Amino acid sequence: MPLRRFTILAAVLFLAAAASSAAEAEPKPVSLNPADAPAGTYVLDKTHASLTASLSHMGLSHYTMRFDVLDASFSYDPKAPEASRVQATVDANSLDVGDAKVSAAFARDFLAGDDKPQIVFTSTAIAYTGAHGTMTGDLTLRGVTRPVTLDVTFNGTGPGLLGGHRMGFSATGDIKRSDFGSKAWLSAVGDDVHIVIEAEFQRK
Repeated sequence: MPLRRFTILAAVLFLAAAASSAAEAEPKPVSLNPADAPAGTYVLDKTHASLTASLSHMGLSHYTMRFDVLDASFSYDPKAPEASRVQATVDANSLDVGDAKVSAAFARDFLAGDDKPQIVFTSTAIAYTGAHGTMTGDLTLRGVTRPVTLDVTFNGTGPGLLGGHRMGFSATGDIKRSDFGSKAWLSAVGDDVHIVIEAEFQRK
């Protein structure tokens, strides 16, 4: 076989193999039916999760903060999704506002991070219609426990790129920080806190 024809044939075979590998790497379509997720224990993929909170700063902006250390898990039965119970923890001292010194001061003054470093949420009830629902639970912050309700959207379920099975959720909620004893600078910093959660869970 002439060298030129051999080179062209090799290039074609290489491109075909690359295209096949890329196709195999593509994730299967995500299902929007929670019943398609297999039963088991699901744990938070911390590299694909975020928790942010925003509140008014002197009426000038909705000041937004992020928590960098969080964890969560739940046991799931597709025959009874509403029976799932979510347990989540957040490190109060992982509060991040983009400046290490200010972050530490806010964690101490607003969240009592020195004395009560762990924020805990334990769900007590789940109600849903289709992909949307609510999750009510007990939130413990600064050592004070209060009921909180989150609006939850089920984003879908499907296999992960590297195997296993995943479920994804978005959630929002609102609390008053004064309900948990956080009253620092209330004249300048808002009492109403808006929470936004994005989370992917992977099956053990």
